[in-house]
Amino acid sequence: MARDAELENVMPPTSLEWTEEARNAMRRVPFFVRKSVVRGIEEFARERGFAVVDAAVVAQARAEREGAARGEGEAAGAARSGAGGAGAAHAAAVAGEGQGGEAGGATGEATAADRGRGEAPAARETERRQLVNFAFYKVEPCWRRLPDVDRERGKEEFLKVVEDYDRPGKLLVLSYSTVGIRADAEFMLWRIGYSLELFNEMTARLNRTGLGKYLTLTYSYLSMTKKSLYEDRLSPEHPGERIRISPGKARYLFVYPFVKKRAWYLLTQWTRQGMMDEHIYIGNKYPSVKLNTTYSFGIDDQEFVVAFESDYPEDFLDLVMELREAQASMYTERDTPIFTCITMPLRQALDALG
Repeated sequence: MARDAELENVMPPTSLEWTEEARNAMRRVPFFVRKSVVRGIEEFARERGFAVVDAAVVAQARAEREGAARGEGEAAGAARSGAGGAGAAHAAAVAGEGQGGEAGGATGEATAADRGRGEAPAARETERRQLVNFAFYKVEPCWRRLPDVDRERGKEEFLKVVEDYDRPGKLLVLSYSTVGIRADAEFMLWRIGYSLELFNEMTARLNRTGLGKYLTLTYSYLSMTKKSLYEDRLSPEHPGERIRISPGKARYLFVYPFVKKRAWYLLTQWTRQGMMDEHIYIGNKYPSVKLNTTYSFGIDDQEFVVAFESDYPEDFLDLVMELREAQASMYTERDTPIFTCITMPLRQALDALG
């Protein structure tokens, strides 16, 4: 309780001079959105040449934001009412393609209200959600002592199975090496598709290859795509539909399972959105880092699996450090293990094994 009382009175760091009256107005704003509100008011003040933020500036900034929000809401309502046929046609085309599409950028998200409830199976089919699997493998040391010809034969058999499944109508399979980076995994297959049976069938065939007999699946995370509950109000250009993943060509991939504290889900949607506004603001500061969020509720031990793509590990490190200071971070239960992976053709990743 003492911690809550302290937070209620905290004024975030400011870059402009604030009058005491304006500061008191900010202390009446819920603490979990106060930082983003202060930031927005200061941006408003700078754009209009105000050197000091007083109660009048605060009132003007709020009035302008509320007016813009009303305008956006009215425009969105009109667009939804007229979108019917075109939206259904686009969704059907997306489901039929089977691969690719937009992942949604680092933080672009849509509200659950857009989805509707209780659709018939035929309606759901137009919004097919992808199944996602991150499979981490480690080879037994005795495999490296096999004759070269046996090791090469095993790798060729493994490659052939992956090639059989990595094609339109089956799966999208991407490969990564973790040799020299982690002790408990040496390569990873990121598999994306629409069928659990294909994951099962492919893995069974891999297990029967000469290499597969010497592999241990040290980690395997199953998840699905879905639309998010939270809006990216700061960058509305981010696509709202996150039911399809389109991996980029970044040099590195950072993957980890994620679990929220149960207290997070007891907060109101409005409260969570406020905290996520800050979270999203921080993410938008790092355009070199692309986030792919997938969901595991009820189908695996974690709640989410997040995969960040970037050419710059230092940007990802700075992003994660800054996110630790966000209010939403208090509700993180677990976000380990974290895997740093190097994007690599599978042939090269298997050769790195020895």
